[in-house]
Amino acid sequence: MMSIVLSVIVPTLNEAAVLPGLLDALQSQTRPPDEIIVADANSKDGTQELAQARGVRVVPGGLPGIGRNAGACAATGDLFLFLDADVVPPPNFIADALKEFTELSCDVATCLMEPLDDDLSTCILIETTNLFLQMVQSFVPHAPGFCIWVRRQVHEATGGFDESAKMAEDHDYVQRAARYGKFVVLTQARLPVSMRRLEKEGLVKLSLKYLWTEMYALAGKPVYSMPFEYQFGEYAPSNTASVSPWKIKNIGSAVLSRGDGHG
Repeated sequence: MMSIVLSVIVPTLNEAAVLPGLLDALQSQTRPPDEIIVADANSKDGTQELAQARGVRVVPGGLPGIGRNAGACAATGDLFLFLDADVVPPPNFIADALKEFTELSCDVATCLMEPLDDDLSTCILIETTNLFLQMVQSFVPHAPGFCIWVRRQVHEATGGFDESAKMAEDHDYVQRAARYGKFVVLTQARLPVSMRRLEKEGLVKLSLKYLWTEMYALAGKPVYSMPFEYQFGEYAPSNTASVSPWKIKNIGSAVLSRGDGHG
């Protein structure tokens, strides 16, 4: 079997406070990426300098879709992993996800998530999202932009992310990518994600935004205009940092339980 060359691509804007956590986590992987590319949207807080000092390649970026496309264009790998700067993959994340991706003969995928805190209400929200991702994967693929795995040839076949989309460009991307290959929600490795957007905007306000865009995602339509503002690079680090122990064990269960392993 030919070895896979993995390129991790991270769009950034003023992420100097959280990017070191991601870079540390990637450096600690049991199966580290072959290259890391930061596509920066002209940060003013030293994000570019920080990344370069850590030996990371930096290319000009823009809004998330633009940055992801720029990173993919510069990448040398045959498999891309798009991450956001505020995620903290555990040491076995890449190894476990890559193993499942390969065994299932995937072409594009996302993974289950867990919050970087142990608040029960937040955990219920995350687990509800995890269940939804699994339930709709076969007919309306969804993937949060902070974790998308995709083979280079599939990315190129789609033409990349729609750079005109204002929101939900990640769901639009995987729906188009699924026309060229197999899409799966991976379950063997979970990705701890930041709740900083939720902390700033509040549950009700943010939920209404996501429900509005979900109508477009379910209809398979990109979002080119919005009746509200959706910011990029305007969120401070989360106030919490402990990974939640609450998980739903499988799609058939509606009960939260504490667990230490994957999936």
